[in-house]
Amino acid sequence: MAENETPQPAATEEQKAQPQINALAQYMKDLSFEAPGAPGILRELKSNPAINVNVAVNANAVGEDTFDVILKLEAKASMDQKVVFAAELEYGGVFRVTGFPKEHITPVIYIECPRLLFPFARQIIANTVQAGGFPPLMLEPIDFAQLFTRSAAEAKAREAVSKNAQTVN
Repeated sequence: MAENETPQPAATEEQKAQPQINALAQYMKDLSFEAPGAPGILRELKSNPAINVNVAVNANAVGEDTFDVILKLEAKASMDQKVVFAAELEYGGVFRVTGFPKEHITPVIYIECPRLLFPFARQIIANTVQAGGFPPLMLEPIDFAQLFTRSAAEAKAREAVSKNAQTVN
């Protein structure tokens, strides 16, 4: 060690426990694309079809601090009661989540992990729809915090209804 270098103090426990989300793996679990009216529907398109998008997030623990998170995107385009195309994707990631307070783990898994997966899933959907002969479907950004809050509120409401039903019986 040179004379003018000062030794660095050892990392404190607080520094070691900094919150971290590490993507250990990403994968495509399932991909489906259907254009039931092709090729005729391609000639019939005179305007943009109505597009309905559904989003779901599921997660499972695969270790003490490791979670498998699945982002499911379903997009269905229709015109005059005809399905133009339907695309479904389940895109997953294995994440290590460390250093967060216990009460923050679930929101991190259901908000931050899918937020990290979304750009990749969005690109797969866009490329798949384009490969089906249509303009690429560029999904709008998703507010996973709002989705999580809504899902949590719905779960609480179901729990309350179930608890009230048990009380009545």
